[in-house]
Amino acid sequence: MIEIRIHGRGGQGNVVAAYLVAMAAFEEGRYGQAFPNFGAERRGAPVIAFVRIADRPIQRHNQVRTPAFLIIQDQALLQVPGVTDGLLPGGKILVNSTLSSGELSAQLKTDVIALQATALAKKILGRPVPNTALLAAFFALTDMLSQKSLANVLEKRFKGDVLEKNLRLIQQAAEQVSVGLWKKEEVSDAASA
Repeated sequence: MIEIRIHGRGGQGNVVAAYLVAMAAFEEGRYGQAFPNFGAERRGAPVIAFVRIADRPIQRHNQVRTPAFLIIQDQALLQVPGVTDGLLPGGKILVNSTLSSGELSAQLKTDVIALQATALAKKILGRPVPNTALLAAFFALTDMLSQKSLANVLEKRFKGDVLEKNLRLIQQAAEQVSVGLWKKEEVSDAASA
């Protein structure tokens, strides 16, 4: 089982991102689980979403405390205590950031990939919603789920121009990272199997 924690702010599509990952797992015949955790429901408030992907039914129903992967939708959240807590040894972090991957890796002392997802979303969608760009990059980096599955779940959620823009966005985001970079270095928690 792979556990992922997604940190973002209200309005960035954090919860939608978690559900899209779980739906993409279902598309591929796997099991997926996604749920949010947030305080005050207001735009800009910190939001955490949890995702699990497995090849057999998922029995856990608690928050993800020891993720193999973190997806951070706002680089400012890296300053919030506890955001990177519990990341498994060898775990990976994808950050929506204007800083470079090298700068963030040095700052966090772990493997970090930075993607300017907000800028890409503004350019293609006309809105600063980084979630689908980050998911496309994450899928490409891990090769855990396919871009086709992501496209399929987007087609179930969106129509017309919004869908076409999101499909362009995920294609361009996936092209900005090294495909399969994180696939070679499997991160797992023996207790989660």
